[in-house]
Amino acid sequence: MTASDRHSHLLKATAKRLGFDFCGIAKADFLEEEAPKLEEWLRRDYHGHMGYLANHFDKRLDPRKLVEGAKTVVSLVYNYYPQTVLPQGTEDIKLAKYAYGKDYHEVIQEKLREFLMGLREEVGEIDGRSFVDSAPILERQWAQRSGLGWIGKNSLLLNRQLGSFFFLAELVVDLEATPDLPITKDYCGTCTACMDACPTDAIVAPGVVDGSRCISYLTIELKESIPSSFGGKMDNWAFGCDVCQDVCPWNRFSKPHQEPAFTPASDLATFTGQDWKELTEETFKKVFSGSAVNRTKFKGIKRNLEFLSQEKPSD
Repeated sequence: MTASDRHSHLLKATAKRLGFDFCGIAKADFLEEEAPKLEEWLRRDYHGHMGYLANHFDKRLDPRKLVEGAKTVVSLVYNYYPQTVLPQGTEDIKLAKYAYGKDYHEVIQEKLREFLMGLREEVGEIDGRSFVDSAPILERQWAQRSGLGWIGKNSLLLNRQLGSFFFLAELVVDLEATPDLPITKDYCGTCTACMDACPTDAIVAPGVVDGSRCISYLTIELKESIPSSFGGKMDNWAFGCDVCQDVCPWNRFSKPHQEPAFTPASDLATFTGQDWKELTEETFKKVFSGSAVNRTKFKGIKRNLEFLSQEKPSD
């Protein structure tokens, strides 16, 4: 067994020990095929007001600019599909499933710190950085390149064993490791369920999402008023949106997560429509303490709830 093979085995064994569902390995290199796609996506202003996505263009395409001397990108999958889905009827206020429990950034970043520490104990001093939705790195593309899945029509990574209700995280390290083979087949076939179901028609082409139309963007990233043109199209989502995942046939393979930190707070699990209507800042802080929902702050959630309550599509 070569040193690269041993390192690959170590990476996967460590990932399994820390509770990651899958671990894929790719050679750190320039994502040549992605450059024109990213450039065109930005040119069309599909990033909306997320100006940060237009920054660090070169770093998004080459992880060696994030970690000097980087040799390997390790992609990791961490399941968040809940044991029990909160009510999602037509009259219910809805939250994206990833936001039910504690903020995933903190939960997973702690595991990544332990991951790097364990690697250094095993192989000596290595340079590396860990990322979980927190840096200019094309997570889904690296995960696809490392054999963890393929990019679906909704632009999310799909995995044949787990669907898509999972977080992606990466380690970029200057450790040589044997790469996995990429998945080159599109297992979506002719299915267009996600495109057909999107309430705001945000999926403008297979694998291309106009982020400025996505309900997740409108309820989380957009800091201004939600445009009136989306009236009656928000499907009662107050934070994020799962529609394109809920209708995806591959998510019949979703399995409940085993992460206690992702369990909804008891107050949230029993929240009613009236509770949402009467939501105060004090209750918001209590129920969503340590939650990703804090990204919108109380002001943002109230804006979203007020927009939903109007229920009138614009003329």
